[in-house]
Amino acid sequence: MKNAGQLSRRQILAAAGFIGLATLTGCGSGDDGGDSKDLSKKRNGAMKEYRVGQQFKAAEPLSLSVLHNDNPVYPMKNGWLFWKELTKRTGVTFEPVGVPLVDYEKKRSVLIGSGDAPFLIPKTYHPSEVAFVSSGAILPVSDYVHLMPNFRDKVKRWRLEPEIDSIRQSDGRFYLLPGLHEKPRSGYSLALRTDVLDRLGLSLPTTWDEVYEVFKAIKAEYPDRYPFSDRWSKNTPYPAAALFSYLGQAYGVRAGWTYNTVDWDANARKFVFTGTRDAYRQMIEFVRKLVAEKLVDPESFTQTDDEAVQKLLGEKSFAISANPQELVQNYRFNLEKQVKGAKIEMTPVPLGPAGPVVLGGVRLENGVMISSKALKSDSFVATMQFVDWLWYSDEGQRFARWGVEGVTYTRSAGQYQPKPGISLMGSDPDAPKDMQKDYGFYNGVFAYGGSWELVSSMFSPDEKKFQDVMSRREQTPIAPAHPLQSFEQEQASLWETPLRDHVTQNTLKFVLGKRPMSEWDAYVTELKSKNMDRLVDLHNKAYERFEKENG
Repeated sequence: MKNAGQLSRRQILAAAGFIGLATLTGCGSGDDGGDSKDLSKKRNGAMKEYRVGQQFKAAEPLSLSVLHNDNPVYPMKNGWLFWKELTKRTGVTFEPVGVPLVDYEKKRSVLIGSGDAPFLIPKTYHPSEVAFVSSGAILPVSDYVHLMPNFRDKVKRWRLEPEIDSIRQSDGRFYLLPGLHEKPRSGYSLALRTDVLDRLGLSLPTTWDEVYEVFKAIKAEYPDRYPFSDRWSKNTPYPAAALFSYLGQAYGVRAGWTYNTVDWDANARKFVFTGTRDAYRQMIEFVRKLVAEKLVDPESFTQTDDEAVQKLLGEKSFAISANPQELVQNYRFNLEKQVKGAKIEMTPVPLGPAGPVVLGGVRLENGVMISSKALKSDSFVATMQFVDWLWYSDEGQRFARWGVEGVTYTRSAGQYQPKPGISLMGSDPDAPKDMQKDYGFYNGVFAYGGSWELVSSMFSPDEKKFQDVMSRREQTPIAPAHPLQSFEQEQASLWETPLRDHVTQNTLKFVLGKRPMSEWDAYVTELKSKNMDRLVDLHNKAYERFEKENG
């Protein structure tokens, strides 16, 4: 859930390319000989005229294999209405190859490596596609987006060219069709017991300075407790991964779940090492102060999620990191049962030195790779038209999320509601049917990206209030394309792991007061001894090379 720079000449040319390629002859990958460049022989089932907003309907029945990430929350069923209605609307029948969620990435690699991958390979997060580029196993999809009017339209209207440029490879192409969002969607922030704040005459904090003052006031009232005890430290390489993600955002730096070892400094126009940036140090100093003054439970950085939540429910703490779903279905639901009069709210990410920003690059989501085998099919053009309709048209995205109007949902004045008797993500725990489990809609394999109107149609009232504020914030600069060549990728991987580990371990030591901040320079020197500067140089040289070759 990874960067918003000035439009370069290359970006402008790329944007022009999206809208200018009106012919049906693609650049081709060269994989299928000269014939691959002539798409006139690959139009079986294709629509002669296929435009933005038009329902795709194959001219003749079409079957397409698709890798299906089988989520245990809603295991795949052959009888889903999704499959049946999709064929009815488009003339396309999916042949899903089901893979358990826990094995998805490993199984995907095996299938691609053996040449047995389905035509469509969704649920791929950038930069996972990079591993498959050199073998020619996946298509350079940028050569064929002229067949995808909805994709091109959204990139142009939503000004997503910088984001698209950030996933280009050393040959100037991109190999993943990412999910496209009109606006950035934020996931995590701080949740606080508002009944406690009301009792103390306090409001929800809007800045981190206010968070500090609120925590101090709670500590004064409850001196034997910690105002804040956090979670999301287990099963992640970074302690308090959610907290550092949204706190880092307030400082304009990537940390926690969003941590990148090397990050883009838009002012200097170069890549820098994240873990030694001034903003990263300032973030550490702030958390260190909270811990030192006993405003944050030091176990926050090591305890399990259940332990953190139990402290909240047992009133041993009064604040915790949250996302909208956890807020409603876990914290509020259980607090109301256990603590009379308890209320809890999630605040928009408090502002810090970086001002009202969100991290750049979040408007791209996981996406679809297309097997090179698809180009050899005589129905290749129809395949690309279909992919464009299902994953990028307004109607296809609405269908994947909500299903069939009048059957699974109703819509009035722009407001969507599941039909009575159907629950959507716990909206009606007593409903006999579930939108995901019983019908196959809002399946993460097919439903992502979209207009703000559509994405926000699934928000709870709490999330709508939160996202409305966050969506008005400005994105931080997106890192420009700087693809590493294969031997550089291998070298970078060898350097990056020990560097990342050292940053993570020492972040925790600094925060917990086990290492004094006076040793910051020594910490930087230790990173240099682990090839920090060489790694940064590698990325900057890759950036300069790409600019020179594609600028």
